[in-house]
Amino acid sequence: MLIYDELTTAERVLWDAFPEGRWVDLRTGVAEEDDPAGGARWGAARTVRAEVVSALLLGGGDQQPGRVASLRLAGARITGPLDLSGAEISHIVWLKGCRLEHAVSLHSASTRTVRITRSRVPGVDARLARVGGHLDLTGTAVESGRLALINAEVAGELVLNGTRITTTGKWAVFAGGLVMGGGVFCRKGFTTRGGVRLSGAQLTGGLFMQGARLANPHGEALVADSATASVVNLSEGFRAVGTLRLRGARISDLLTLDGATLDGEGTALFGVGMEVGTFDFGLAATPSGAVDLQGARVTALHDRERSWPDEVRLDGLVYGSLRSEGTPRRGDVARRLAWLRRNPGYAPQPYEQLAASYRQAGHDDDARRVLLAKQRHRRTTLNLPGRVWGRLLDAAVGYGYRPWLAALWMGALCLLGSLVFRTRTPVQTKDGEGAPFNAFVYTLDLLFPVGDFGQRGAWHWTGATQWLAYLLVAVGWVLTTTVVAGVSRTLTRN
Repeated sequence: MLIYDELTTAERVLWDAFPEGRWVDLRTGVAEEDDPAGGARWGAARTVRAEVVSALLLGGGDQQPGRVASLRLAGARITGPLDLSGAEISHIVWLKGCRLEHAVSLHSASTRTVRITRSRVPGVDARLARVGGHLDLTGTAVESGRLALINAEVAGELVLNGTRITTTGKWAVFAGGLVMGGGVFCRKGFTTRGGVRLSGAQLTGGLFMQGARLANPHGEALVADSATASVVNLSEGFRAVGTLRLRGARISDLLTLDGATLDGEGTALFGVGMEVGTFDFGLAATPSGAVDLQGARVTALHDRERSWPDEVRLDGLVYGSLRSEGTPRRGDVARRLAWLRRNPGYAPQPYEQLAASYRQAGHDDDARRVLLAKQRHRRTTLNLPGRVWGRLLDAAVGYGYRPWLAALWMGALCLLGSLVFRTRTPVQTKDGEGAPFNAFVYTLDLLFPVGDFGQRGAWHWTGATQWLAYLLVAVGWVLTTTVVAGVSRTLTRN
């Protein structure tokens, strides 16, 4: 038990100020002397034992009627471990510009607002903590340790603006299962050496990491698997060195990476199965690794051409609308088809999805171009007979998406037959029977296997012209068959 007479001068000042919630400021006013990085040199006049802080927060100080007790301390060197595990703390704690020699433990504690700002601390353990206000580490350097918030609950905001966390382990922020009442703010110079883990977190107020820098080069820079959030803002110079992993995340409103940079090895963005309202994927530069969006569902997808790497896994991606920044409408289909070809191998779903998006926007011609490209891509996976038949379908009717091609073929062959047959005299099959010879009608009779105009049976040829007649009959069957097959496929699919 602490005895007041045994307290140092700085500790007595703090003890006396606590009941009234007054600030105790031990700073000199000289920036270099007040920098917590050099706080190890601060003498007894600026030193407070952690046990004194604990004693005050756990009811050691006298209460003043009409006053709200709180601990407000600036510019102090706090020695010894500040261990408040399991404690029930009913006072606000604010340490500003302090140097803590040991990690702070709030494991399983129940507290009000806790602020450790512009300070230096080896680590903060708030696993299973219940914070009834804000948890604020603005501008603080967390060195050699980490911020642990596993299954913690914060009623207010988690503020990490300008916070720098350097860990010797894998995770700089370990916050799986975190439940937030307010937003998580990691802006204005927030940096980590180690990953940020938010698996299963409930971020009701959103995650805001504009301009943040996360570095975990051989692993995941940010993991938010199965997390739920209203907004995830990773824009304005955000950079992730390591994989950005959002598997199964549910983001009801906006996920934006506008102006962000992704430098993950192997896979830069792993968004398999995520669900997003508006996905703004306007990166500042092409990511170094693949982008995996298999099975993701997006209401609106906004992108830039440079946002997509050479490998983009799109099978199962469902979106309502597409918008590309800086691409003219006329060149959009060609760019989108090049985008689909970045998906490894052949998969029909990405083509069908893109065509559906164009149909929904009223661009039926663009949808047909996409589906024709799908058939051409599929053809490359077939055996030789399948590829040959596919080429016939493509040349004849564009797989049913260009039926006017058949009309062009028929017109050209009709012209050819009419010119050739008009220059020669045919042989009448039966003398005196049949309609008079007409070169154009005779050509039509050869080209169309269904129906009879009375010319094919009444007249025939000998010599080289006979072989042209055979050729027209064969081509007529092929064209008719391909038209029926192509149109049937189109009607069946629709």
